[in-house]
Amino acid sequence: MRFVDEAEIVVKAGNGGNGAISFRREKFVPRGGPDGGDGGRGGNVIIQADESVRTLVDLQLNRYYRAEDGEHGRGSKKKGKDGEDIIIKVPVGTLVYDAQSGELLADLNEDGMGVLVARGGIGGRGNAAFATPVRQAPRFAEFGDKGEVRRLRLELKLLADVGLIGYPNVGKSTLISRISAAKPKIADYPFTTLVPNLGTVKVDNFSFVVADIPGLIEGAHRGAGLGHSFLRHVERCHLLLHLLDMAAAEGRDPIKDFEVVNEELKLFNPELSKRPQIVVANKMDLPQAKALLSVCKPKLEAMGYEVFPISALTGEGIPQLLNRVVGLLKQLLPKRDTQTERWHGKLIIPDVLRRRKPTSIRKVDEGIYELSGDSVERVVRMLDMGNNEARMEALRRLERLGVCRLLRSVGASVGERVRVNGMEFEIDELWLGGVSS
Repeated sequence: MRFVDEAEIVVKAGNGGNGAISFRREKFVPRGGPDGGDGGRGGNVIIQADESVRTLVDLQLNRYYRAEDGEHGRGSKKKGKDGEDIIIKVPVGTLVYDAQSGELLADLNEDGMGVLVARGGIGGRGNAAFATPVRQAPRFAEFGDKGEVRRLRLELKLLADVGLIGYPNVGKSTLISRISAAKPKIADYPFTTLVPNLGTVKVDNFSFVVADIPGLIEGAHRGAGLGHSFLRHVERCHLLLHLLDMAAAEGRDPIKDFEVVNEELKLFNPELSKRPQIVVANKMDLPQAKALLSVCKPKLEAMGYEVFPISALTGEGIPQLLNRVVGLLKQLLPKRDTQTERWHGKLIIPDVLRRRKPTSIRKVDEGIYELSGDSVERVVRMLDMGNNEARMEALRRLERLGVCRLLRSVGASVGERVRVNGMEFEIDELWLGGVSS
């Protein structure tokens, strides 16, 4: 399966169903009254972390997701069925961004954790809902509201406790295959590893996840080699194992390699340079390695790093390394609250869905004003302004929202025009003076 850690998708929540205009028609009941039912709510779009999903490849293949619309209301006060929500499954560790604003909506770092990314439109009320002692036979109903549309950018950051970093061909894949059940491709040439590999390591009763990050080279933070694509996967690791080739098989200086990789981490994210590191001096099975280790180890220890000589090929030194890793992880890993409930059935509601655009007015041209705001736009969307009864209902609601006062405050007069939600209306006395209840 192809490893994909970025995707951009468009999601559309379901539209609400329209309310029904209906009157009770029954033998011997000549004036049965209005009985139009309400429309159903449109389905929501939810993104949920699922530990069985490994990459974002499905989202690259299918980039558009739409939830079900609510059904329209019917006579006899029958409510339309609500639209089904659509749940998009993504790997644990996925970050969800609003692609337009760049705002982070959620970091789905636990299995079952979900985020509401597009809210379904509310269903319109049927004419039965508008019957009053004064208005006994309303001949209008509400339209269902539109579902939200949002363009999203998804980014996967692997969840691993330990990250293996280092130049290409220093033995990272060999080490992860030795200490876990992971089976990465291993060969004697640079960039054999083209995607991150995860493996679970168990030492006595303690287990942790290791990520083999593709080799980093100078300029990785700018996109050189493969580093730019995978540096972000290091960000979640609590501990880094920095592998060095002590055999200098390709004629490189291990100290120089060490400094270059750390500089790339710092340039990509300054916090990464502060992450705890253990230096792993690999390829100690080769004859020239011991001589080079005697030169490099004092320098690395002088910088404040622990150095563990190993051979990933033969297994030499690995038990000592793993025992030290376990000791550090027990200090570094956050304590898990066993009483914490699982995320299944719970949703994150991002701030962008909670925010409401306040009502405002501005003059856009001579004699033309534009009203905006979530509440006023919804009124105009959900009522048929061509139906006189519905128009009067809309004007009553707009008056309660302060629209008449706003129009008077900017000096609007009869005969001028006002735009709301893409529609334009002529201002008359009702727009300025309000409608009696």
